[in-house]
Amino acid sequence: MKLEFVAAKTQPTAQTALAVLAFENDEYSPAAAALDKQMSGALKRAVAASRFKGSLGQTASILAPAGTPAQRVLVVGAGKQASFDARSAELAAAHAFTAAKNTGATTLLLMMPAAGEDRAAHAALGARLAAYRFDKYRSREAAERKPSVTTVRIAVSDTRAAAKAFKPLSSLADAIAFARDLVTEPANALYPEEYVRRVKKLTDLGLEVEALGEKEMKKLGMGALLGVGQGSARDSQLAIIQWKGAKDPNAAPIAFVGKGVCFDTGGISLKNPEGMEEMITDMAGSAAVAGAMYALAARKAKVNAVGVLGLVENMPGSNAQRPGDIVTTMSGQTVEVNNTDAEGRLVLADALWYCQNRFKPKFMIDLATLTGAIVVALGKDLAGLFCNDETLAEHLLAASKSSYDPLWRMPLPPQYEKGLESHSADMKNTGPRQGGAITAALFIQKFTNKAPWAHIDMASTAWKPNSTVPTLPSGATGFGVRLLDQLSADFYED
Repeated sequence: MKLEFVAAKTQPTAQTALAVLAFENDEYSPAAAALDKQMSGALKRAVAASRFKGSLGQTASILAPAGTPAQRVLVVGAGKQASFDARSAELAAAHAFTAAKNTGATTLLLMMPAAGEDRAAHAALGARLAAYRFDKYRSREAAERKPSVTTVRIAVSDTRAAAKAFKPLSSLADAIAFARDLVTEPANALYPEEYVRRVKKLTDLGLEVEALGEKEMKKLGMGALLGVGQGSARDSQLAIIQWKGAKDPNAAPIAFVGKGVCFDTGGISLKNPEGMEEMITDMAGSAAVAGAMYALAARKAKVNAVGVLGLVENMPGSNAQRPGDIVTTMSGQTVEVNNTDAEGRLVLADALWYCQNRFKPKFMIDLATLTGAIVVALGKDLAGLFCNDETLAEHLLAASKSSYDPLWRMPLPPQYEKGLESHSADMKNTGPRQGGAITAALFIQKFTNKAPWAHIDMASTAWKPNSTVPTLPSGATGFGVRLLDQLSADFYED
C-alpha cells in the first residue's frame, strides 16, 4: 500500500473514498464542516439518518452526491473531541481504511488539516497497521475479495512536518509487519534454520546476528532446549541478535528472549488435533523479539540491546523426548519432563541462562505463548506480566499503556513452587492445573540467576482469528514489538 501526506486543499478523484472526521455531540472536524457546506447540508442529513453518533470507530458511508468529485464519502467517528489523541487518530484512520478497502475505490483520502503533524502521523500508522495482509501464498483469490484501496492519502496543513513525525512510526510499522509475517508463515516454510536465515537479513539494518547449532549448544550443556527439538528432523537453533546504539558500545545491554517453537504438536504428550494448525504461532514470542530488534535498529535507537531466540520444533518422532525423561539444563539444574507439551519453558530455561551468562544485561524480558492458563485467567485481550523487579515492572506497565500492547501484572507466590517438586530431579516442568501460568513463571524464574527479569505470557494476544480491533487485522498481531520499542525509548536510551 502506498501512503502519502498531501496538502490540505487536495481534491479527490472519481476513484476516491473521501473520509472526514466527526466527533460525539454533533461536533464536526473543520474538513467535515467544510464538506457539509459544499454539499448544502446533505452530509449532516445523511449522517443523522444513519443513526451516526460520532463514537470512535463508527462509520457512515454515503455515495457522493452530484458535484462532489469522489466515489463516496466516509464519515468516521472520532469519539470526544476533547480527548482526540494519537491513539484515537490511529483507530479512526484504521476504521476509515477498513470501511473503504472493499468499496471499489482505489484511493482513500483522509482529511485531517487541523489535526497537527503528530496525530496525522499516527493516523498514517493506523492505516498501515490496518492494511496488513499476508498474501504470499494466495494464487486464486477472486478480484472482488481483494482490497481495492491501494493508496492512502492524508491531507494535512504541513506535509513535511507530518512526514518527519511519521518516519520512526513507519519503521515501527515495518517491524510489526516483519513479526506478523514470521508468525503467519507455515511451519513447512519457517523452521529453525530458515528462521535464522531470515533474521540474518536484518544485518542490513546494522544488527549483528549469529546462530548456534545443535553441536555448539550441546557443548554448552543446553539439554533442556535440545530435548524439546530432538524428535524433529529439523535442527534446533539459538539465534543471537545484537544492536549497539548506546554511546558506550560495551555498556550492559537490555535483553529480550523469545520462545521460538516453530511448530508445537505437544510432542509425545500430543495436543488435541482440533486447532493444532494454529501451532504455527507458537514462535510469536521470538517474532516479537526479532521485530523489536528490527524497530530499534531501523530508528537507530541509542541503546545497547540483545535478542535471543530459542528456535525448535516439538515433534513426536521416534527420538522424541518422553514423559519421565530427565534433562540437565545449561545452569546445571535437572528437570523431570512430566509433560512434553510444556516445552516452551524448557527452551526459555537454557536461552535465559545463556543470555545472562554471556551478556550480563541490565535486565531480561522473555516473551512466550506459554500457557492456556493465562487465557483462562485474563481472556483474549491481555498478556500476563510476571516480574521479580519493581522498577522493571513499573516501566513495562507504563510502556504497555502508551504502546497499546496491554499487560496485566500477575503474582509470583513462592509457596506455589512446591507444585514443581520432583521425586527424581531438581524440579518438574509442570505443576498442578490450578495456577498453571504462575507455576510456569516460577519455573522460568529458576533460570534467571537472580537477574532483574520479566516474563510475558502472551498466549492470549499473539493471534486473533476474529479481531474487532482495526489496527489488528485477523491473524497475527505482532504483539510485543511496539511494547519493547516503547520501553526502550521511554526509559533506557541515552
